[in-house]
Amino acid sequence: MVKLTPNPSFSLTISLETPNRTGMLAKVTQAIASEGGNIGNVDLIKQSRQIIIREITVDAYSTEHIEKIVQAVKTLPEIKLVNVYDRTFDIHKGGKITVQGKIPLKSQADLSMAYTPGVGRISKAIAEDPQQIYNFTIKKNTVAIVTDGSAVLGLGNLGPGGALPVMEGKAMLFKEFAGIDAFPICLATQDTDAIVETVKNIAPVFGGVNLEDIAAPRCFEIEVKLREILDIPVFHDDQHGTAIVSLAALINALKLVKKSIEDIRIVINGAGAAGIAITRLLQKAGANQICLCDSKGIVSKSRTGLNSEKQAFAVESSGTLADALMGADVFLGVSVPGVLTPEMVRSMAKDPIVFAMANPIPEIQPELVAEEVAVMATGRSDYPNQINNVLAFPGIFRGALDCRATTLTSTMYLEAARAIASLVKTSDLDQEHIIPSVFDTRVATAVAGAVASAARTEGVTV
Repeated sequence: MVKLTPNPSFSLTISLETPNRTGMLAKVTQAIASEGGNIGNVDLIKQSRQIIIREITVDAYSTEHIEKIVQAVKTLPEIKLVNVYDRTFDIHKGGKITVQGKIPLKSQADLSMAYTPGVGRISKAIAEDPQQIYNFTIKKNTVAIVTDGSAVLGLGNLGPGGALPVMEGKAMLFKEFAGIDAFPICLATQDTDAIVETVKNIAPVFGGVNLEDIAAPRCFEIEVKLREILDIPVFHDDQHGTAIVSLAALINALKLVKKSIEDIRIVINGAGAAGIAITRLLQKAGANQICLCDSKGIVSKSRTGLNSEKQAFAVESSGTLADALMGADVFLGVSVPGVLTPEMVRSMAKDPIVFAMANPIPEIQPELVAEEVAVMATGRSDYPNQINNVLAFPGIFRGALDCRATTLTSTMYLEAARAIASLVKTSDLDQEHIIPSVFDTRVATAVAGAVASAARTEGVTV
């Protein structure tokens, strides 16, 4: 069991009954603290002369950690454990999203206009002029979140049912940060052609398609095929969202260490969807020296069996990740926990930049190299500099929908990254603040404006 910082994703509420005597609460909090639990709210539920019932909120770092905390409380004499609630499971009960009408239906007249017979006039108008679908339906502000459940949050192939809670969460983020109505489409197939055909057939409803948690290399092929046949934006967030936010963070990190992207040497560990997309976008931004690594080490031209995506970025040299990192300026990890060691970091160039973005456990624990790195970022919300895709995808689609973009381009991604980076003022830029907060309300607007402007410049709008 890896010990991490306790966080709300493993949060529980402990309901307990104690005798109404001084010091009983202290015994409980001490037991929780002794197991490393992080205590939040303590609420008084009921009190009499004999007993007190309280609910205590506690953050843990794993399910195993939760069990240890609960057991510590259970063993206390005179303490009665009434119930234990997993707060994360509780908020998912019944799902997290709903569909709600925008107009009242309080009279026969309302019904006659919103539905039959009045709606028939709208249907005829769209049939006669298909572009009217953007004016009189949800299409102009609706995105399909499409997955086959084959690569869910780094947890593996969980299938469409296992993916659904994630897609519901994604829909919430679209609505909260960009005002976009998004809906989960979890497909019970992992056949590339079947996925493409299904998305093509449901596309009339949606103004854009967000591909999510589809394993590489299938995700590349699906995105390419859909872009060929659809006239609406198709965006694979695991690729391009990660790349955009990574570049935004790197732009600002390089300002701190006073290095140029054209001159630095970058090592990317993880050659799946995110790693390949990051490599492409960094090249677009001017990076000249990028070494891509996977579980076998450096992606070298001397290796056999490389897929076409890896072949495009294979280099002449070969060796291990440790070999690649000697003298490197930047490490970008989208791979697996614990693959980066302090010794590897110490072998890097002066003022190394480390983005350890594997979730939930990064490639290296930040505490291990706190004194070794110039800038550290992770994918976690409980450390500074979280590389979070929510900084990108709401604004990307907001801008694309607003300008009626027919596709998305690498220039639009580049401008989105620059817009995100620009929101951190030079006076505010420091080792623990290279990227805006996900709750910064300026982000989606800035990204949307940059994306729409780039789309018009490139001529990909209606």
